[in-house]
Amino acid sequence: VTVAQSTAEKYKCDLLILGMFAETKRLPAEYSAIDKSAGGVISELIKLGDFSGKANETLLLYPKGKIACKRILIVGFGDRDKFELNVLRQAAGTSAKLVEKTGSAKCGCALHLLLAKKFSAEQIAQAIAEGAITGRYAYQDYVSEADDKKKGIGKLQIVIVDNSASIVKKLRAGCNVGSIIGESQNHTRMIANKPGNEINPASLSREAQKLARKVGLKCQVFDERQLAKMKMNAIIAVGSGSANKPRLVVLTYQGNRSKKTIDAAVVGKAITFDSGGICIKPSAGMEAMKFDKSGGCAVLGIMSAVARLKLKLNVVGLIPSAENLPSQTSYRPGDIIRTYSGKTVEVQNTDAEGRMILSDALNYVAKKKPGAIIDMATLTGACVIALGNHHAGLFSNDEGLAKRLLEAGQRSGEKVWRLPCGEEYLEQMKSKIADLKNIGGREGGPCTAAAFLGEFVEGCPWAHIDIAGMADTNEEKPYRSVGATGFPVRMIVEYLRAISK
Repeated sequence: VTVAQSTAEKYKCDLLILGMFAETKRLPAEYSAIDKSAGGVISELIKLGDFSGKANETLLLYPKGKIACKRILIVGFGDRDKFELNVLRQAAGTSAKLVEKTGSAKCGCALHLLLAKKFSAEQIAQAIAEGAITGRYAYQDYVSEADDKKKGIGKLQIVIVDNSASIVKKLRAGCNVGSIIGESQNHTRMIANKPGNEINPASLSREAQKLARKVGLKCQVFDERQLAKMKMNAIIAVGSGSANKPRLVVLTYQGNRSKKTIDAAVVGKAITFDSGGICIKPSAGMEAMKFDKSGGCAVLGIMSAVARLKLKLNVVGLIPSAENLPSQTSYRPGDIIRTYSGKTVEVQNTDAEGRMILSDALNYVAKKKPGAIIDMATLTGACVIALGNHHAGLFSNDEGLAKRLLEAGQRSGEKVWRLPCGEEYLEQMKSKIADLKNIGGREGGPCTAAAFLGEFVEGCPWAHIDIAGMADTNEEKPYRSVGATGFPVRMIVEYLRAISK
C-alpha cells in the first residue's frame, strides 16, 4: 500500500476504489470530476438505486468515458451516522480480497474522499493500509504451486491517491504506520496458522530469534534445563508429557535508553498444541488446538511493530511455551506444583494449563516492576460462551489501564468487554491442600481464571485479555479469510503508541 499525488480520475490503474454511504440519493460533490470522466456511470448507479451502500457491499462499474482506470469498484460504508474507522478498515480489506478476482494488479484508492471531515488523513491512511494488508492475507503455505496459479495469487499494489501535496504527506505518514501494523498482524497469523507438527516450543523459539534479528530486538530463550534451575515448575509441568520440551522466550525492546525501567510488558500463552493432557479433550474440533499458541504469536507481532515503529518506550515480551500431551510422564490431576512465585497450585484438571504457564511468566516479569503488564491468552471456552466472537474479555486490577485498553480497542476495531475478577472469584480458586487450585468450577469460568492470574502479578498494574473467541475463525468475511486473526496485535500496538506519546 502506497500513496501518490494525483487526481483520482487521472490516475492510471486497473481499478479505482471508491466508497459510498447507505441511502445516497445524489452524487457526492467529491465524485463529480470522477463521474464526469467516467461517462456518468456513478450518477447513473445512484439514480437507478441498484446499490444500497450497506457496509462491505460491493459493485463493479465499467467506465464509458476518458477516465484513466479500467474499472471502478464501489464499496459500501453503511450508515453515515454509525461510521467509524473500523468500517473503513473493513472496506479496504473487502476491496483487497475482491480485486484479485478481476485480475487487477494495480489499484487506485480514493476511499478517503468522503471522510475528510470525520477523521485525520493519518488515521484514514492507517486504517486503509491495515485493512488492505490484513484483508489480502490468506494462509497458503501448504497449497501446491499449481493451485496457487489457479487461485491467481500474486502481488497487488493499492495506491491511495490525492491531489493535495500537504494531504499526501499526512497520508504517507499514516500509511507507513498502518502498513507496519498490518504486516505485523499478518506475521502473527502466519505463525499461529502453522500446525503442531511444524511449530513446537523449540521451533517457536527459533521464530522469535529470527524475528529479533530482523527487527532489532534482544531475544533470550530459556530451555527446560534453565527453566528447572529457575524453578519455573508450572511451565515444566505442563510440558512434561511431550517429547517437545517447554521454553520461555523473552524479547526486549529498548526504545528509551535514557532509563532502565520497563514501560510495559506483554505476555502471551503459547501452547503449541493442546490435547488437554491426561484430561484429554473430545476429538471433535481438536485440530483447532494448534491455535492455543495465539497469545504467544501475538507477542511476536506486537514486538515486531513496536521495533519497526521505533516507539520511545521500553517494552518486554514474554512467551511461555509448552505442548500439552498425555504420556507416562505427563503431570496429573492431584499433583501439587510449586510455581516460580513460591505459591503452590493443586492441579484438578490438566486442561487448565494456560493459567499454569502464565503464572510463572507473569511472576517473572512482575518482579522487574514494569509500568504495566498485559497478558493475552486463549484461556477459557467460557469466555466464548459469555461474549461470542465479537469481543474479547478484559480483566484488570487497574482502572486507568483498563480504560486505555478499552479506548485502544475502539480505535483499532479489536474490541474488548470488561468483566470482573475480584476477591469473590478468587475464593473459588482456593484449595484445601495448597494455596490455589487450577480450576474453580463452571460458574464464572473466565472470571475465576483471571483471578488466579492476578495472584502472580505482585501488585503491578495488570490486564488480562481472554482471546479464546477472537483468536481464530471458521467464518470467512468479505474483509477476512478463515484461520488465525492476529487479535489483539492492533489493539495492543495502539495502546503502546498512545502511552509513548
